[in-house]
Amino acid sequence: MEMNEITQKIIGCAIQVHKSLGPGLLESAYEECLSYELIKNSLNIKRQQPTPVVYKEIKLECGYRIDILVENSVVVELKVVDEFNPVHEAQILTYKKFSNKSLGLLINFNVTILRNGIRRYKI
Repeated sequence: MEMNEITQKIIGCAIQVHKSLGPGLLESAYEECLSYELIKNSLNIKRQQPTPVVYKEIKLECGYRIDILVENSVVVELKVVDEFNPVHEAQILTYKKFSNKSLGLLINFNVTILRNGIRRYKI
């Protein structure tokens, strides 16, 4: 499956979840519901995928986790915040780097219109 097709499916599923639930829930609720929709749409996912920090020759298992890894290709980081700030962007860029993935989606469910809460990061 092509990367654009994967991201379109992810975004479509996220929009469906948001239309049904709206803003105001915990991140864990959106993760559960989005995971359900992604699987229902025949996408392979891994939830809370451990991501070690690599420094020179050492690998540090520090407890960092990707919210959802889709098709072993797209890092999906979920947020429920008033607005994105630089630390959110730094987080997804770091997860992409340490997982060696070229594409990431940062999705904020705490918005009125979900498309205003989605950012795509590609190398």
